[in-house]
Amino acid sequence: MKNFKYVRIRFFIFAVLIISGCSKKPLAIIGQGRTFRVIGYLPRQQNLLLGANSIDYSKITHLNIAFINPDSTGKLIGIENLKAAAEIAHSKKVKIMASIGGGSAPAYYPAFLVGEKQVKLIADLVRLAVDSDLDGIDVDLEGGLIDANYEQFVVNLAAALKQKNKMITAAIATVYKDQFTDKALKQFDFVNIMSYDKTGPWNPARSGQHAPYKMAVSDLDYWTNIRGIAKEKLSLGVPFYGYGFGGTAPESISWKEVLRNYPSGVQSDELTLNGGIIYYNGIPTIRKKAVLAAEQAGGIMIWQLLHDTTGAQSLLNNIDEVVKSKTR
Repeated sequence: MKNFKYVRIRFFIFAVLIISGCSKKPLAIIGQGRTFRVIGYLPRQQNLLLGANSIDYSKITHLNIAFINPDSTGKLIGIENLKAAAEIAHSKKVKIMASIGGGSAPAYYPAFLVGEKQVKLIADLVRLAVDSDLDGIDVDLEGGLIDANYEQFVVNLAAALKQKNKMITAAIATVYKDQFTDKALKQFDFVNIMSYDKTGPWNPARSGQHAPYKMAVSDLDYWTNIRGIAKEKLSLGVPFYGYGFGGTAPESISWKEVLRNYPSGVQSDELTLNGGIIYYNGIPTIRKKAVLAAEQAGGIMIWQLLHDTTGAQSLLNNIDEVVKSKTR
């Protein structure tokens, strides 16, 4: 028995060393061996390399660069320094994706989702992923861009990316739920639910919280129980920003600015000032959403990392604490 026990111990140590050596980055384990993603978006417009060098990579697993889109002639723009950013992310054991589309995607975009322009766009995106050493492409096409050509575009892009061993993910919003086909959704390695922007400055008559906790619960319930997506493939999106309505309230505000200008608001989700109200997610709500994501999803997604602060009041740090507390 002693010899057999000794052999088992040696085999266990050897297996652990093999697994550790092969893994790029140990993700948090949430219950029953599930790995947990923490995806952060980083805008490319705000000095990509400066932003890439300011991130705490120890607390994220995926970095999405937003946004890489074609100009009116079909040429991809904003691709400078992508490979350098990928080198930074990979040196920290973090996967990196280029995200296309966005809420302010150019009006001419639909033309690139069909015919010869689609073929060229897909070829260009795959080439970009390969040449810049990206891990894949994130599809954040919203509103009218989820049209009759969306499904075939996604199917073709997924096939081309997988030939190069690259990932394909998506940002989706429940408000557009009827526009996503099951076939399109099945193409993605995982999807990030944009559980925010329920209202905002574009709808001043409808003031209120744009990302309430109950919206996160409802969104996860829909995509899991109605659309049948495995919870491991879902990431719950959370906002590191807020919106203001009325009075002198700013139309939009980052978490960093909330803390700088209104430090008393750290534990709440709204602030009243000079006849206006600012709505956002404070630390308690972000922590509560992180628990929800750990229990009912496969990850959490953040828009966006540069809106955060550092230290104990960092929303990313609070997410990290929750994730680690759920690790076992």
